[in-house]
Amino acid sequence: MTERALRLGTRRSKLAMAQSGQVAEAVSRVTGRPVELVEITTYGDVSREALAQIGGTGVFVTALRDALLKGEVDFAVHSLKDLPTTQPEELVLAAVPVREDPRDVIVARDALKFTDLPRGARIGTGSPRRMAQLNAYARAHGLDIETVAIRGNVDTRIGYVRDGELDAVVLAAAGLNRIGRIDEVTDFLSVDTVLPAPGQGALAIECAADNADLIAALGELDDPLTRAAVTAERSLLAALEAGCSAPVGALADLLADGQIVKEMRLRGVVGTTDGTRMVQLSTTGPVPQTHEQAMALGRELATEMLAQGAAGLMGERAQ
Repeated sequence: MTERALRLGTRRSKLAMAQSGQVAEAVSRVTGRPVELVEITTYGDVSREALAQIGGTGVFVTALRDALLKGEVDFAVHSLKDLPTTQPEELVLAAVPVREDPRDVIVARDALKFTDLPRGARIGTGSPRRMAQLNAYARAHGLDIETVAIRGNVDTRIGYVRDGELDAVVLAAAGLNRIGRIDEVTDFLSVDTVLPAPGQGALAIECAADNADLIAALGELDDPLTRAAVTAERSLLAALEAGCSAPVGALADLLADGQIVKEMRLRGVVGTTDGTRMVQLSTTGPVPQTHEQAMALGRELATEMLAQGAAGLMGERAQ
């Protein structure tokens, strides 16, 4: 007798469906069971308000978690950067697969790169984090840009450029990779220019904490180094008491000597959206071997950033 299909809860967007489809194939391989996608509409999908106005934190996640808790789905796939930093006791993060490219990218008219945009160029993004860093970079390098708040899916955002309403938009490389549209990128933004959102490029696979067999199966997809990196980044975010739509960037990367990974470096940035004030620091330590070590790395950097005045630069505080 064939085991019933596992039910994977996913948002309905093209990107969410693409990344959930990829996870479904992987889960089917490791479990030998079919996986069916269960489409769930979240508040963040139907609201047209700016993320900062509707709270940002959890707006793409709550409905998926509710479906898990009610037993309507067996597991769910999230973009990890959308997850609140507090984990419900009834649910567990069973796997964090290998991370995609964490960088932000520009899609601009006339195939322009960021630094080649004309004076007064209008750049669309829904992210205070991106606004803060782009404006700071522009001020430091004599560029004249205007950041414009936008929302919408990839088609909508790139459409603003195609229609001439904006000169460029900023998107995540990982998302465009997953839907096969990376060739539309006109410039990759170095993480030295714009640090990504904590967890950007990574996926989170979540299931009920009391389902030991499923946790073990999903755990086959876990990448320990990706998990350590995003845990450090999210620990920084939590210690800053910042929501996922606050102007906070973070990236943990591995420092290697030849083929041997020696250390993990965590970089963090907080800034005002106009780019006039920024706190940007980094810390380096041994590659975390435990969850607590990764958490400690994030807390350590957050403490330093708060001592430098980071708290006063964040427009949104966790409620």
